[in-house]
Amino acid sequence: MALFNSLLSWGLRKRIHQIELFIKYPHDVQEEWLIKLVNTAKDTEWGKKFDYKSIKSSDEFKKRIPIQDYDTIKPYVIRLRQAEQNLLWPTDIKWFSKSSGTTSDKSKFIPVSRESLEDCHYKGSKDLLTIYCHNNPETEIFNGKFLTMGGSHKMNNFSNDSYYGDLSSILIQNSPFWTEFIRTPDRSIALMEDFEKKIDIIAEGSVKENVTSVAGVPSWTLVLLKHILKYSGKESLVEVWPDMELMIHGGVNFDPYRSQFKKILPYEGLNYLETYSASEGFFGIQDREVPNEMLLMLDYGIYYEFQPMEEVGKDFPRTLRLEEVETGVNYAIIISTNAGLWRYQIGDTIQFTTLNPYRIRVAGRIKHFINAFGEELIIDNANQALDIVCKKTGAVIKEYTAAPIYMGDHGSGAHEWLIEFETKPNDLEYFTEVLDNALKSLNSDYEAKRTGNLTLRMPIVRSMKEGTFWEWLKSKGRLGGQYKVPRLSNDRKFVEEILEMTGISEPDYAE
Repeated sequence: MALFNSLLSWGLRKRIHQIELFIKYPHDVQEEWLIKLVNTAKDTEWGKKFDYKSIKSSDEFKKRIPIQDYDTIKPYVIRLRQAEQNLLWPTDIKWFSKSSGTTSDKSKFIPVSRESLEDCHYKGSKDLLTIYCHNNPETEIFNGKFLTMGGSHKMNNFSNDSYYGDLSSILIQNSPFWTEFIRTPDRSIALMEDFEKKIDIIAEGSVKENVTSVAGVPSWTLVLLKHILKYSGKESLVEVWPDMELMIHGGVNFDPYRSQFKKILPYEGLNYLETYSASEGFFGIQDREVPNEMLLMLDYGIYYEFQPMEEVGKDFPRTLRLEEVETGVNYAIIISTNAGLWRYQIGDTIQFTTLNPYRIRVAGRIKHFINAFGEELIIDNANQALDIVCKKTGAVIKEYTAAPIYMGDHGSGAHEWLIEFETKPNDLEYFTEVLDNALKSLNSDYEAKRTGNLTLRMPIVRSMKEGTFWEWLKSKGRLGGQYKVPRLSNDRKFVEEILEMTGISEPDYAE
């Protein structure tokens, strides 16, 4: 272990110097990466279509290439999954990261290249440890193991030579052999598809290990840790893993979970480190003790553009280079990557918190959404599901809004729907069941989080009296055609205002 720590320390010092370089010369680094990406892809089908050989600057690149979303690149993705190559990127694409879908699809399949694995996702994972160790030189984190829980992957149904799964499973499947010595559980367990069986096995094995770090999406991680605590029979996880020192989180807003983690991980001085990664790339790492902000990582094979929100949806939108952004302004992220995504709008919005260096915080999504547990429920999912349930039950909906119920002492999380009916369903319980099943059919991430009621339980639907939403809008001074009831919200502000107005200030959320 001493030799390992010595080699690790040398590597960390070298990488810190490289990070300092892109902090010092951010604009040069980004321009160089763009030209490198364009030159690499010049002989692909996409590169030939847009004459990449003649592109010599970011201005020329922006003029030439329209902004993309999943629907516009989907024909290329289908061909890639059918084993065609050299379409968007010159090296073979054999892995696809599955995430929640769009208006027209239940799931998206994002291409993952070898370069994006090595120079982006794995580099990000190594850099979070580099930054942590640099900020905590007395750390003993490598004297124990990292507890992580991956998803699962399946053979692609289009070709026996390509595979899909959630991002965590792809990273675990392709990780170097030596990671097995510092991670728990082992690869075969981490990639199991049966979640309930998986957490039983992880609990049994992890209580025997010296776990010093836990990493994962807060909602899933909280379920796992509670299960491990129950299995151990101990009063606290401090008794199970006395040397635990770091909690790595990302994927959803951590604030609603913070108190729950402090309760289940009552370590004095436990460190929390936030990361920002997605199927499309690894973007940010918390580099100082300021919550909800991360250093934008600029040398991962990703070229960034930032779209002011008033430009979203325009036919010829304006985007900004890194040197043109301001703090405190919402921008949609546009990326071009070493997996062949070109001027791709990932759907997230961010704000810059500092400009020297460039630090960001995730502000939300371009559209209405609920993503408190990683379910990524979008407005289109909600509208389609309600259309299905109304047709099946004969109900007619006048207005509605929905928000998460966070995990707490009352158990797993849920979605709470406040619905004002024009025609009420005969059986609200049946209405709720049909709504839940419709959402599962439309959104694979919602379906996954509903597995076993561990992260998300059955939705709570409340039938509101006539005029509820009108009165709420009136109280906010928002009566008029330009004001609309917010359909989905990732926090409980609107829902709690409406419940309090109607006299339901402390509803019972017990399971």
